[in-house]
Amino acid sequence: MKKLILFIALGAFIASCGGKKDAKKDGFEVSRTKEAKAVAESEGVPIDLDNKGIGPIKEVDFSGDIDTEMAARGEAKFNAICVACHMVDQRMIGPAMEGVYERRSPEWVMNMILNPDGMLREDPIAKALLKEYNNAIMLNQNLTEDEARDVAEYLRTL
Repeated sequence: MKKLILFIALGAFIASCGGKKDAKKDGFEVSRTKEAKAVAESEGVPIDLDNKGIGPIKEVDFSGDIDTEMAARGEAKFNAICVACHMVDQRMIGPAMEGVYERRSPEWVMNMILNPDGMLREDPIAKALLKEYNNAIMLNQNLTEDEARDVAEYLRTL
């Protein structure tokens, strides 16, 4: 009799271990499809060209033509300090920079470069980006306004 009970219990145990479970687990999930990326960007962080951000820059005037000397200085500065977290055409630790002026105002971009601490504390777009990029804080690189303007000009070329 003991053998029969043991056999039934063992059979029930084996039957309960098999099969594929489709239950969704709570927690982190990664999706690497372009469609999922586009949906996340459009839902997670809104496009706002009117927001000028928090910081010293109140107005930026981009002339019609790109200043190639300024853009060259900006590219050198970008390659020296920004590429650790930003790529031109791909998400990395921070957002891709290509087309940034289709999503943000020039003033917002320069204020983010010059005043990331204040922006992350007070600006709703910067807060949303912080959340979107897993709380990876943009560090203050202590650029001058002229250096930030050079980087801003370089970003126009992307």
